[in-house]
Amino acid sequence: MSNKIYPIGIQNFEKIRNGGYFYIDKTALIYQMVKTGSYYFLSRPRRFGKSLLISTLEAYFQGKEELFVGLAMEKLEKDWNKHPILHLDLNIEKYDTLESLDNILEKSLTAWEKLYGAEPSERSFSLRFAGIIQRAYEKAGQRVAILVDEYDKPMLQSIGNVELQKKFRDTLKPFYGALKTMDGCIKFALLTGVTKFGKVSVFSDLNNLDDISMRNQYIDICGVSEQEIHDNLEAELHDFADIRGVTYDKLCSELRERYDGYHFTHNSIGIYNPFSLLNAFKYKEFGSYWFETGTPTYLVELLKKHHYDLERMAHEETDAQVLNSIDSESTNPIPVIYQSGYLTIKGYDEEFGIYRLGFPNREVEEGFIRFLLPYYASVNKVESPFEIQKFVREIRSGDYDSFFRRLQSFFADTTYEVIRDQELHYENVLFIVFKLLGFYTQVEYHTNDGRIDLVLKTDKFIYIMEFKLEGTAEEALQQINEKHYALPFEMDERKLFKIGVNFSVKTRNIEKWVVEIV
Repeated sequence: MSNKIYPIGIQNFEKIRNGGYFYIDKTALIYQMVKTGSYYFLSRPRRFGKSLLISTLEAYFQGKEELFVGLAMEKLEKDWNKHPILHLDLNIEKYDTLESLDNILEKSLTAWEKLYGAEPSERSFSLRFAGIIQRAYEKAGQRVAILVDEYDKPMLQSIGNVELQKKFRDTLKPFYGALKTMDGCIKFALLTGVTKFGKVSVFSDLNNLDDISMRNQYIDICGVSEQEIHDNLEAELHDFADIRGVTYDKLCSELRERYDGYHFTHNSIGIYNPFSLLNAFKYKEFGSYWFETGTPTYLVELLKKHHYDLERMAHEETDAQVLNSIDSESTNPIPVIYQSGYLTIKGYDEEFGIYRLGFPNREVEEGFIRFLLPYYASVNKVESPFEIQKFVREIRSGDYDSFFRRLQSFFADTTYEVIRDQELHYENVLFIVFKLLGFYTQVEYHTNDGRIDLVLKTDKFIYIMEFKLEGTAEEALQQINEKHYALPFEMDERKLFKIGVNFSVKTRNIEKWVVEIV
């Protein structure tokens, strides 16, 4: 049996190394970063190991050679110089007022000024920051390392509040701009975050940043590759398989299906979400670990605000420019959703430079769709999972009347604001419900010009459904027959239900369903 201690939720390199925690060696990549450039930017989804990367760099620039014994860095680094370090962590605060950002910058600057001195004439945040960088360099006789964790958190949390976001941007832009002004005093700088706000905003003064987010050589600087699992956790994979009572191969493919699949550029290996992966190894269970640590509601606000068609999400197409930058006034929710880790790169058309996006894995797909349900349908967060369970039972037992009555209740009480684009709202709710059913049954779902057709298969039954908006249920059923939708299932042993459904604009709900049993 394995006796590894997994560092779940521990983001401090020193604590991991001194506490005997499991660590996957990323130090060769860190060495390469430090020796081949000086200003870097990296965006990765939350819980992907960004803070640990920053902490590892901090230990390296502190010259803590003892922490790197047995790692690649031990053989690579010969000098171990100590550098002054300015580490700014914006993760701590909740940014809902103007003061929240000012307070955290004030706290960091004051702490640094205690170490390196202050100048009364430096009154603004950016002048104080620049002065600190200069004095730290002069005092130590070594250039400064600047590490910024979650640089974008204030901007992200104020999405939707244009006024507040503009003020945050006006504060941060000159503050980060100090990095460029003080170039001669800086040895290294890394800014990390979930998203990349467009060049026009926070970074416009920082055109010397090397964005490695989509660079193949740094793809696995955060997260875990398939190779790293086999190199570091081979014995544990066998234990895990034994405990689950499945073969080793089956276990590996289940891990892959649930937690792998992040592609940060078009021709790269897949990366596993480290948080979910380590939790699965620790508890020997497949859970929605990443999801349970919270999903930002601003994502749903964006989708609803822009009347986004959810069905597009699973095969969205876009170009690098869009993926790479979020404009604070952006009307496109896709870059935020991609950079937050809910979508990933699935393919690339080299000729036109177009990326095809999709859900990275089962954990994210199922978790995200479940998360959306209470925001779109008339069901509260507590009941939501039970509702899906009931739907599945009804479908499996052939009780279509209860199924449609439950579906009707999902459309009840929908506010007029949501219904502004009624057809889309109705398609989005159906998409969420049938997507969730699809995790337990076989579902094929198509939409085009005002109608939806759907095939649902369980062990005993096949359902062919046609939905119409402002037609009649009878017409919908007629269409199933006229277009011979049932033809592919004629030889099937299972009982077949053809169901025509009509949705009424007036009642904003399913008005009627008619059924023909074959």
